[in-house]
Amino acid sequence: MAGKHVMVVAIDFGTTYSGYAFSLRSDFDKDPLKIKANQAWVAGHKYHLSLKTPSTLLLDKAGKFIAFGYDAELRYNNIALDETQKDFLYFERFKMSLYNNEELNKNMVIKDILKKKFPAFQVFSLSIKALKDHLETTLQNQGIDVKSDEIKWVLTVPAIWSDSAKQFMREAAIAAGLPDKMLRIALEPEAASLFCQHLPLEKLVGASKGFDVSKPGTKYMVIDLGGGTADITVHEKLKGNKLKELFKASGGACGGTSVDSKFYATLTRIFGGPMLRELQNEKTYAYMDLMREFETSKRVVKPDAGTDSKVTITIPYVVLNELCKEIHDQELKDVLQESTLGDDITSVSDKLRIKASYFKSLFGNTIEDIVQHIKNILEKPEAKDVSKLLLVGGFSECSLIQEAVKKAFPDKRVIIPEEAGLAVLKGAVIFGHQPDSISSRIMRFSYGVRITPDFDESIHKKDKKIMIKGKPHCADVFSPFLKAGSEVPVNHKVVEAYTTTRPFQDSMPVIIYYTEDESPMYVTDEGCQKLGVLDVKVPAPSADDHHVAVQYVFGDTELHMVAVEVQSKTPCSAKFNLI
Repeated sequence: MAGKHVMVVAIDFGTTYSGYAFSLRSDFDKDPLKIKANQAWVAGHKYHLSLKTPSTLLLDKAGKFIAFGYDAELRYNNIALDETQKDFLYFERFKMSLYNNEELNKNMVIKDILKKKFPAFQVFSLSIKALKDHLETTLQNQGIDVKSDEIKWVLTVPAIWSDSAKQFMREAAIAAGLPDKMLRIALEPEAASLFCQHLPLEKLVGASKGFDVSKPGTKYMVIDLGGGTADITVHEKLKGNKLKELFKASGGACGGTSVDSKFYATLTRIFGGPMLRELQNEKTYAYMDLMREFETSKRVVKPDAGTDSKVTITIPYVVLNELCKEIHDQELKDVLQESTLGDDITSVSDKLRIKASYFKSLFGNTIEDIVQHIKNILEKPEAKDVSKLLLVGGFSECSLIQEAVKKAFPDKRVIIPEEAGLAVLKGAVIFGHQPDSISSRIMRFSYGVRITPDFDESIHKKDKKIMIKGKPHCADVFSPFLKAGSEVPVNHKVVEAYTTTRPFQDSMPVIIYYTEDESPMYVTDEGCQKLGVLDVKVPAPSADDHHVAVQYVFGDTELHMVAVEVQSKTPCSAKFNLI
């Protein structure tokens, strides 16, 4: 990391909400928790739910930036009221487009709320730039004078993301104006874990007297529940204020938005797909209001709600009733009554009355997935001594989730920090000041290259046999330089040597493969994929063979590499293209 930073700024770019926080190094040295989270977002309506702002972006039809966050939401709502939404682009919850996307590249497109396509890279970079610009205005208003090259930037990503997705976010941030050499990627559950290391006992709900998450030898699981994903890791506290990862990060797409999908499916069962699409496309403001109301209700439903209790949601009654008459030739109340959910959902004036039992059932699959992920990890030998479960992330503030986890694991202590929804953001600031706080990580993937060794009939498939210069060789063999499940210290270096194959060769493309399998035989095995191409430039090409040593650096939050020409010890330009 070049330069000496005066301030750390962290950007937590979430599926549902985003925000930033910062601290001066002089303040951090005195009190690591003296972190300022932005509080200047103006909601524009009554649904200001957090210190963050919605991850929403508004552009004109030419792709020019108009607004981000609450401002984008409010402006688009007014645009929709004027029924001019087709002249604009409005994006929400687009972060998940990078999760498990095997076709990830800088040219990929995503769809806005009206299914209009636009380059994903621009959506991400414009959003990050909006957060950066807002921060700079905040610093100016607070009279904090820090030069741009004195700021270390930290961008959060899920630990379960691929290397390609991390590079996509890094390059989007660079395009937004964040300097490459002063930018770090932080893994979300790690950041939350660091934050909790510094919290006093009274700010850890569920912790008991004598429990200390910062005591060396303590082993605990961090369950980061956000809008899009559940991101889970296991840590052990070491001496010297360090953390060690015990089991590779895992999780899945079971964040808060998966519950929203169930609600959308409920609306489809009641009103039908055509009416829902009409609501989204033509009465967009009403659709946005309805989903916003549901978002609020998700946070207030209680686990102990009785069978007779109901959840009330305010609905855009006039619009829904008109659409019911237009499409179904019935009033809204009659459509509800005749639907298969008529016993569970009724309407009174401009309210939907939903039986609490049904409302809670919308969380069912999501809760099952989260609990199963936790169970799967706890069954691993590496997690056998884990007795504490740390719930963080915005979705962890839902009491249904908290109670379900406590019920599923009665022998574990479930701990929820105050400001659970800000744990990742504030922890990312701490990570920026102390990036060496994590001493080692468990590799999620095996990394290697394709080789063609001599053919061995005892181990190689017959259909992989090829002839090279009259000798039998085996095609597509995976040669690993690091295996999945390995414990790797930060800045662990693996050196691989490559040789030019023709005279005056000026570059060597090295294709890197990866897989979750510890020991694949071939790069064509199921689950083994091309990660990217390392393009190594050969200094002073000549007729002679040139030998280049590539040093792969593992154990950090990103994969790094440097290359040197062996004979002259001249550094080589080496770019790793993953997207």
